[in-house]
Amino acid sequence: MITNDHAHVGKAYNDPESVRQMEWRYSFLEGWLTDLLNTMQAELDEPTRIRLMAGCGRGCFLRHAFKLELAARGKGSLEALLAALQDNFEAWQAEDGVHIRYGETSARCYCPVLPERAGTPDEIHCHCTRATHQAIFEAALGHPVRVEIIESLRRNGKTCHFLVEGV
Repeated sequence: MITNDHAHVGKAYNDPESVRQMEWRYSFLEGWLTDLLNTMQAELDEPTRIRLMAGCGRGCFLRHAFKLELAARGKGSLEALLAALQDNFEAWQAEDGVHIRYGETSARCYCPVLPERAGTPDEIHCHCTRATHQAIFEAALGHPVRVEIIESLRRNGKTCHFLVEGV
């Protein structure tokens, strides 16, 4: 079972063998994830790739307490959800829906999965973050919404910007 308890990691930093093992594991996982994403791009149709990444995004929502807390703080109220989101993002309601933006410009992609991997104009990984925002809104508001990727750093944009429709 995956937990958010990382208390054991502090001890490992003092042990050179543990550090070496963590570095090896990180390198292995980085290569494996790169192979997986490259194979998905080469072998799967776009709707299937999007569904897979969306599943990862929903899992990310369920795995991280701060994301669950955002939804809980906005439970039943778009205004409360917007206020909660504004702790971490720019979030505002407009005629076309709710906008979530990671600042006018962002220095880096905030997802810790493969931060060194070069993005592409059709980067599939952004559907993970899109689905995380969708899960937050759906959990808070209790009904389906649609989230569109307006712009992302990994797609050569200057920031990450999403539009939530159906709120």
